[in-house]
Amino acid sequence: MRMAPKKKATGMLRFARSVGAVCLLITASGASAALPPPRPLLGMTQKEANADAVWTMRAGLNVAALQCQFSPFLATVPTYNALLRQHSDELADAFKVMTGYFVRLQGPRAGQRAFDSYATRTNQNWATFDAQYSFCGAAALTGRQALYVPKGKFGEFASTELARLRTSLAGSSYSQVLAPRLDWVSVPTLNDPCSGKSARSCR
Repeated sequence: MRMAPKKKATGMLRFARSVGAVCLLITASGASAALPPPRPLLGMTQKEANADAVWTMRAGLNVAALQCQFSPFLATVPTYNALLRQHSDELADAFKVMTGYFVRLQGPRAGQRAFDSYATRTNQNWATFDAQYSFCGAAALTGRQALYVPKGKFGEFASTELARLRTSLAGSSYSQVLAPRLDWVSVPTLNDPCSGKSARSCR
C-alpha cells in the first residue's frame, strides 16, 4: 500500500523534469520561426488522442510563458503556473498516457526515448519569432480561458482550442494591437556651429 504514493511521486517527478528540460531547450534554441505542425500520431486510442491534445496545449502555453515575458500585461507566466495547479491531475495523466503510447508501440527503452523526442518536438513547434505578437496575444487569452475550465474538462477544452491557437502562429489582428507603433516625426534642421564662418570658435 505504501508503494502507490511513491510511484505517483516518481511519475510527477519525471513529469516535472520533462517540462523543465524542454523549457531549457526552448530558451537556449531561440527558434527564429514557427516550425510546421507535427505530423499526427498513428494508431492512437481516443484516450491517447485526448492526452496528446492536453500535452500539446500545455506545451503551447509553456512556450508562451517563456517567450511572452516582454509584456507583463499578458501575464503568461502566472497564468501558466496557475494552469499547472488547476489541471495538475489531467496534465500528469496525459504525461502517463503519452509515455505509455510510445512504450506500447516501441517497447520500454525506445518508447521512453520516443516520448522525450515527442515532448521536445511538441514544444519546438510552438516557438516563433515572426508571429510572436499574435501568438502571445492568443496564448494569453487561451491561458486565461483555461483557468475557468472545470477540473477534468481540460482535455475537451484543449481539443477544441488547439486549432485556434495554432492559427496565431501565422499572424493575426493581435499583431496590430500588441506591436509597437512607430510614427514618423519631423526633425528640424540643425546648423553645425563648427562649420562655415563660425568654425574658428570651435578650434
